[in-house]
Amino acid sequence: MTISTRIDETGFVPASRISAIGVSQILMIGARAQAKKHAGAPVIILGAGEPDFDTPDNVKHAACRAIERGDTKYTALDGTPELKGAIQQKFQRENGIDYAVDEITVATGAKQILFNAMMATLDVADEVIIPTPAWTSYLDIVAIAGGKSICIPCSAEAGFRLTAGQLEAAITPRTKWLILNSPSNPSGAAYSEADYRPLIEVLLRHPHVRLLVDDMYEHIVYDDFRFVTPVALEPCLKGRTLTVNGVSKAYAMTGWRIGYAGGSRELIKAMAVVQSQSTSCPSSVSQAAAVEALSGPQDFLKPRAESFQKRRDLVVSGLNAIDGIDCRLPEGAFYAFASCAGLIGKRTLAGKRIDTDTDFCDYLLEDAHVAVVPGAAFGLSPFFRVSYATAESELNEAIQRMFSACARLV
Repeated sequence: MTISTRIDETGFVPASRISAIGVSQILMIGARAQAKKHAGAPVIILGAGEPDFDTPDNVKHAACRAIERGDTKYTALDGTPELKGAIQQKFQRENGIDYAVDEITVATGAKQILFNAMMATLDVADEVIIPTPAWTSYLDIVAIAGGKSICIPCSAEAGFRLTAGQLEAAITPRTKWLILNSPSNPSGAAYSEADYRPLIEVLLRHPHVRLLVDDMYEHIVYDDFRFVTPVALEPCLKGRTLTVNGVSKAYAMTGWRIGYAGGSRELIKAMAVVQSQSTSCPSSVSQAAAVEALSGPQDFLKPRAESFQKRRDLVVSGLNAIDGIDCRLPEGAFYAFASCAGLIGKRTLAGKRIDTDTDFCDYLLEDAHVAVVPGAAFGLSPFFRVSYATAESELNEAIQRMFSACARLV
């Protein structure tokens, strides 16, 4: 979906920088599904990337204490000293990376971190390599900043992971960034140390390329997978890597809007300039809550990941039981990214042909009242994303509805 450049009755014309960018397809599908639900349809929404767990009580209490003691004013531009200290300790404790306080930034969500980084570094036509499937916002943020996304399709057979050969072939003199997300939204694919090593070797041969790693789902990994972040593997990359994280997913704090990152002093300073002219500081109360999230008890993280793993197994096995659907077992996050290639070309009982993954997702919403997101939104078709961050009873019901709906295709 793109914004029309036609002049309306008020004479409004959108700026060219957003003329080819639309509202997130994920949000649009969610809005359609919610509208149907409000109208009385029994819709099950499996589109949102949001944990169904509540924010831990100790975190909520820390926010209340901050309010009670009057910590409701502006804070330092890109993070309070207390929160930067907690982030510094987190990086040391969990990742083995030493970032100084002035190498850390805090923003209103990890999306703003990404936006600040691109706005601070990209000139017109600078290139950003993005393996797909990828989170939809990466491409749009690059476009708003004037850059050019170089999308590299990564197949299910390759584990939805970028290979060293693909990376080497994509790098040009104009390449400014490589963005890697592990575990990934939307595929749940994750990079092990063995997966990262060949990519790191390529980056070491191309010192002009910066690396942005989105580690948002760090604590949501399954089976025996061991999370690792590139700077921990190759300290030589530290000066040109932005290590991005936040409290939204692991700590169920999506609405608190706190993201953070570690990077070079020069980059962090430039990102602060961008933030100073947009949102300024993040919420003081949310920052106090984030201090407690990162510094307080962490013992709930593993049980929550185990709960997500149980749901993953339920969803993946259920999807693979449907003729025409094939779903890889993800290493982390709370998404299944399934192929619907076996259903392309079939018709509904009303005679409508399923030509694309978007058609298939529309069919599921209309016929089965199940909302999922087409792979086209993430740059890879014919797939669809299922978020299993919801109750097992709803997941079971959704799978049954999808099974029946697919069986009715001819």
